[in-house]
Amino acid sequence: MLSTKDFYYDLPEELIAQTPKEPRDSSRLLVYDRKTDTVEHKIFKDVLEYFHKGDLIVVNDTKVLPARLFFYTSHGGKVEVLLLKRLNLTDWEVLVKPGKKAREGVKLVANEELSLEVLSRTDDGGRIVRFIFDGVFEDIISRLGEMPLPPYIHEKLKDKDRYQTVYCKTEGSAAAPTAGLHFTPELIAALKEKGVEFARVLLHVGLGTFRPVKVDDVTKHKMHTEFYKIDEENAEKINRAKREGRRVIAVGTTSVRTLETVADESGLVTACSGNTSIFIYPPYKFKCVDALITNFHLPESTLVMLVAAFTSREKILSLYETAVKEKYRFFSFGDAMLIL
Repeated sequence: MLSTKDFYYDLPEELIAQTPKEPRDSSRLLVYDRKTDTVEHKIFKDVLEYFHKGDLIVVNDTKVLPARLFFYTSHGGKVEVLLLKRLNLTDWEVLVKPGKKAREGVKLVANEELSLEVLSRTDDGGRIVRFIFDGVFEDIISRLGEMPLPPYIHEKLKDKDRYQTVYCKTEGSAAAPTAGLHFTPELIAALKEKGVEFARVLLHVGLGTFRPVKVDDVTKHKMHTEFYKIDEENAEKINRAKREGRRVIAVGTTSVRTLETVADESGLVTACSGNTSIFIYPPYKFKCVDALITNFHLPESTLVMLVAAFTSREKILSLYETAVKEKYRFFSFGDAMLIL
């Protein structure tokens, strides 16, 4: 049996990055080559050395909603509301804190533009709410909302854009696809000049990405669902690369999950959209993805399990041990790893 505990590693708290590095591509990069079983320590902009003409880099162009909002009860009590998933024009699945102030039927007010009514509870303690607003909902949220930083980040983010990738496009994520945070427009231009191609997929990252695995037997874990989409143009780019035997490099676990959800056994993808609850852990045979850029993930998380499937559990734990010894920065604003 593959146990959740098998994916535990010791991490000193001071290695959890609290603020993003400036500039974006000055983060460190641990490069692991599976063919030669070698490790190199680089700076992120050095990825240029490892990619060649014809390589295809696949990014997730989701945009993070400023999804953290504050509402007040009729008695002035403060309630934090975190947007998770849009259900229709007015209704959302949300997380609330404290829950006792957001019982069914309760009305909460943010300001004269925005209020909500709690409709029901969800199975995992969230709420379904109906927003009442005057104007364009997205505009109101962008003014009132804060970035929903993960619970392990305690510093306030000075610039909202630093929790967005430079190529983000379609709003809908409750968390950033963090491997993409290291790219700058200049680095992307330099890669393209070298003949590296880029393709885009969309996966709206849910907060389930931070939820701990609560079962001991990994195979019994129920994965959260997330919305994905691949359009015709990008599906064709990916399929052309696969047919021509060129490398497909995924930026982040979200791009991996999207590609592996839709790929057939030969690694070809179809333009489509839907909800995925794919859970990748070792052993797993990747159909579409040949190389991976990723950050360093939480112990015992589904993300570290996915990365382990790309090498092996033993190897990924040994690489993480090296990263700890070398004082790499971990998690969302931390350093990156390239697995070739």
